[in-house]
Amino acid sequence: MEPAEAEFLAEKELVTIVPNFSLDRIHLGDLGPFNPGLPVEVPVWLAINLKQRQKCRLIPPEWMDVEKLAEIRDQERKEDTFTPMPSPYYMELTKLLLNYASDNIPKADEIRTLVKDTWDTRMAKLRLSADSFVRQQEAHAKLDNLTLMEINTIGTFLTQALDHMYKLRTNLQPGESAQSQDF
Repeated sequence: MEPAEAEFLAEKELVTIVPNFSLDRIHLGDLGPFNPGLPVEVPVWLAINLKQRQKCRLIPPEWMDVEKLAEIRDQERKEDTFTPMPSPYYMELTKLLLNYASDNIPKADEIRTLVKDTWDTRMAKLRLSADSFVRQQEAHAKLDNLTLMEINTIGTFLTQALDHMYKLRTNLQPGESAQSQDF
């Protein structure tokens, strides 16, 4: 899966907007009603579209807060295992919302840095886990609390490493169907 595909999935997540227009309903999943000044939940793709047309103000998700993200980052650094993330699309949502609505998100630069620090910590853990997995020649592993983007990032490497390990193992052991020939 490409990063763009994960971003596409993230765009279906719901966020709250405050519209500055009136509209009864949008029949693309039964969205609305839209009343000026009254918050309503919509998919990210629609929030971004409305924001670009200056039809709404975006309210950041509850977890997109400097104090909460600092706590998440610190917890991730402290734990050996992967901690649960506030959203399965935390990285994609941060990128999308900060790219299109940073003026609606307090302390946007600090949020970007905290999410990047958390991502870097998780990627370092993932690399260590993958390295340990390969070195110990394991056949399977359990990695809880990873997001789709994180799995996608390590997936190709891990698949190739397992393929090489398999080839090495089968070349070191005589095959059952291999026939010895005397010359």
